Amino acid sequence: VQLVESGGGMVQPGGSLRLSCAASGFTFSSYDMSWVRQAPGKGPEWVSAFNTGGGGTYYADSVKGRFTISRDNAKNTLYLQINSLKLEDTAVYYCKGLGSWGQGTQVTVSS
Repeated sequence: VQLVESGGGMVQPGGSLRLSCAASGFTFSSYDMSWVRQAPGKGPEWVSAFNTGGGGTYYADSVKGRFTISRDNAKNTLYLQINSLKLEDTAVYYCKGLGSWGQGTQVTVSS
């Protein structure tokens, strides 16, 4: 299992980013995937999940209405569109699947 995140960066409050997670080594379309983040000095926080059964999507209350999870099974890629960024969204964002995590991509929100 290999998960490689990209798309992070530094943005101002209110800005947007699109994170990607390229998956390999398993049948991507068959598995639930999620995003988890870890802010400086804090533990991991579950952000969002995309379930294969029925295509259900789920969000933490802290990001609901601002983040959108999606996946392209043909490209073996998971996405997270993050809008209306807040200072408290600053964290390393990780893609998670089959119990594995990627290396993470840094999102920094700063004015």
